[in-house]
Amino acid sequence: MWQEIDDTLVKTFTFKDFSEAFAFMTRVALLAEQMNHHPLWTNVWNKVDIRLSTHDAGDVVTEKDRKLAAAIDKLLA
Repeated sequence: MWQEIDDTLVKTFTFKDFSEAFAFMTRVALLAEQMNHHPLWTNVWNKVDIRLSTHDAGDVVTEKDRKLAAAIDKLLA
């Protein structure tokens, strides 16, 4: 579940291994590029942490972030 922390949507995804995590990141990258809204993220082995906020709106959560978060969740549905 996405959490709103300090004007940012935050979620950690855990996978079986690095390959699965990286494949997920690739799918998210293509989706983000399509939506022209790019996440701040980190990856360590099987975990991917994603943070979403809209920079040109003053680094707060906007509808763009909520739409991207929902689209990311759909990748795993």
